[in-house]
Amino acid sequence: MVGCLITGITQKAMIQWTIKGSGYFDVFFVNTLGLPFFSGFAFFFLLIAALIYVGLKFAEKNNHNFLKLGLWSFAFIMFGTFSSYFTTLARSNANPALDMSNVDNPINLVSYLAREQYGDWPILYGQDFTAEVADVKTEETYVKSNGKYEKNGRKSSYVYAAEDKHLFPRMWDASNDQGHADYYAGWAGIGKDKDGSWERKPTVGENIAFAFSYQMTWMYWRYFMWNFAGKQNDVQGIHMSNVRDGNWKTGIGFWDTARLGNQDTMPDSVKYNKANNKLFALPLILGLLGLFYQFKKDRNDVVAVGLLFFFTGLAIVFYLNQAGNQPRERDYAFVGSFYAFAIWIGLGVLYVKELLQKLIKSDSGANIAAAILCTLAVPVIMATQEWDDHDRSKKTLARDLATDYLESCAPNAIVISYGDNDTYPLWYAQEVEGIRKDIRVINSSLLGTDWYINQLRYKVNQSDPIDPIWTPEQIEGATRDILYNAPKPGVDPNQYMDLYTMMKDWAGSDDPNKMEQGRDGSMLNIFPSKKVSIPVDMNVVRQNGTVNANDSVLSSIQFELSKNYIYKNDAAVLNIIAANKWKRPIYFTSPDGSGLGLQPYIRQDGLTYRLVPVKNADVNRDWVVDKMMNKFVFGSADKKGVYYDEENRRHLNSIRYAYAQAAGNLADNGRKEDARKLLAKCDKSMLEENFPYGMVSRNQLHNQFSLQMAIAAYKAEDTVLAAKIVKSVKKDLEQQMAYYSSLSDSKQEAMQNEAADAERMLKGLQQLVTQFSTPQQPAPNAEAPGQIKNPPVVKKAADTPKH
Repeated sequence: MVGCLITGITQKAMIQWTIKGSGYFDVFFVNTLGLPFFSGFAFFFLLIAALIYVGLKFAEKNNHNFLKLGLWSFAFIMFGTFSSYFTTLARSNANPALDMSNVDNPINLVSYLAREQYGDWPILYGQDFTAEVADVKTEETYVKSNGKYEKNGRKSSYVYAAEDKHLFPRMWDASNDQGHADYYAGWAGIGKDKDGSWERKPTVGENIAFAFSYQMTWMYWRYFMWNFAGKQNDVQGIHMSNVRDGNWKTGIGFWDTARLGNQDTMPDSVKYNKANNKLFALPLILGLLGLFYQFKKDRNDVVAVGLLFFFTGLAIVFYLNQAGNQPRERDYAFVGSFYAFAIWIGLGVLYVKELLQKLIKSDSGANIAAAILCTLAVPVIMATQEWDDHDRSKKTLARDLATDYLESCAPNAIVISYGDNDTYPLWYAQEVEGIRKDIRVINSSLLGTDWYINQLRYKVNQSDPIDPIWTPEQIEGATRDILYNAPKPGVDPNQYMDLYTMMKDWAGSDDPNKMEQGRDGSMLNIFPSKKVSIPVDMNVVRQNGTVNANDSVLSSIQFELSKNYIYKNDAAVLNIIAANKWKRPIYFTSPDGSGLGLQPYIRQDGLTYRLVPVKNADVNRDWVVDKMMNKFVFGSADKKGVYYDEENRRHLNSIRYAYAQAAGNLADNGRKEDARKLLAKCDKSMLEENFPYGMVSRNQLHNQFSLQMAIAAYKAEDTVLAAKIVKSVKKDLEQQMAYYSSLSDSKQEAMQNEAADAERMLKGLQQLVTQFSTPQQPAPNAEAPGQIKNPPVVKKAADTPKH
């Protein structure tokens, strides 16, 4: 308990409060005393050092050994640990190309260490996801501006009524951008009334049950068993009742069958998945033997290792309070507890040796026998089962995918991407590999922060500065975090307003006549029209290659904003587009064009989608043929024996889908030879043994992407490739149906949606074959079987803080 208390004090008081104190010292020294930045910060730590010195002298003089030890420990944490963050401060002040969080002053360091960008969540006491917000608590924040710290912006947090709060809240997250609230509601059987409100609150008992069944069993013990009992496959397990995806298994037939159904009837794509690891629970058994052996020998040591196991495993589960429907598996968060259990595995060898010694009656013989037996039973079997799905020696997909995105773009382009996973590979390719450093890669998720928008103003590598329209003062802190739509006299909401004028003269104005008063009396920035237009300079777009010679170029593009509000990150995107005035190519990594209503003006240029003043341009045909034939690389998918996990397959499907889109469009426009070349390039660059066309996936997305490839092959009259794809997909779907039929009634019920999807796709597949086997039949329409309604690369919500 004392250790827990010390850990808590260290985490909160020493790491966060001391840095916050140094920040307030710096504010006082800069704003009140007129001294330079970091003067108060330096004085604060010099003062701490002086106090520690005085305390050590006192402890030495009075022989207070515990005080002396405590002060030295405190000094080590303060100066040994925090000294590493001095490099972060120094790096940020140098303004490098990538400067996350802009930690160039003590105030920003406070936010950086507290991980404020990931939000906060209740642990011991708090609200349920059904709770209504009773009030909003605000705290003034400081920003570095004009040689001093200025109050500009408020940090807001929700306040909930006392009756909506209780101990041990495990179903807390009301946000639904990742389906968290819906997951809770589905688990607890809570519906909505006719007004859209939740019918009831989850009970305390349901919160406790959710903690044990989902957070502990599904999101921890399942990962634990992956490592020490065995793993079913690499498909992410979303729902606890799903017996097909991401479960733990042992390879012991009767045990696995009882839990998951007959594993021999599984489709080949998961039965022979390289992440199907049969450990026969031998590491688990040896570890339990080691735990028992240590308990017999020294119970104090068991407590020590047990606490290590607990605090790096279940305690983290308790602290993270993970919401349902996580965007990815979180096994990496608990690796410390797996290391702790490995200690018991090592001790298990000693226990096996002790048991064998009773039979063999020879120390050396028992030592050799135990070493051989335990090595074969644990390390050897783990290597034979798990090496192939952990071997990354040949895989270059992250770099190659980034290369494909960058090479899809014209020179000096601006690329707007979504989320860390889609952005960091592009930054790596530029900063480390030196690929296409003329392109400015912008992470739209970060555009909601002032520091990231301000970084657009500078030249980075070979990429020219970008005009974000608003000045640094206009976006400081929480200023313009959200814009509201509000009609204004003289502005006709039925007429299209120039986007640049709206964002600069209205949304960027501090004139009270161009603002609205909020409920609390504060003035709110607004945009007066949801209908906006961007004028097109014909000479510019034709001279710089934005449009092709035969394109029907519009004099302006007109679109409508769908919401009554705009967050800062979306407003920043609109500003970039408006201020650019078609001078630089603007690309998106998602075909929805940031979800701002720009879809009719988005054209596929490979893996990226370019904003063009042409309506329904679809595909830049000459461009994609050149880039996709000569520039694209495939992450070693053309080499035998390379393993791609589910996330890798998602990105490979992005490439495959891009080829299918381009080839289908070429075929529709009479260029069937070029279409066949593209399809052949894609097919040969992704070996079926590495990346089969027919494969189990969540919501049948993998097979849907493959069917798009088949449709493109049919259109291009490549019947051999089409038949190859259809055969693979059909085999997988039929095997899926056989597997679902073999399950017990309760397990079948849990898989009914997947079974229905498979059955529907099988029928659609047959219709597809029939359609293209009959001469002069029209191509499949938008509702044809296998049509992708949600492209593989979509705008994603920011990740949750459960890291």
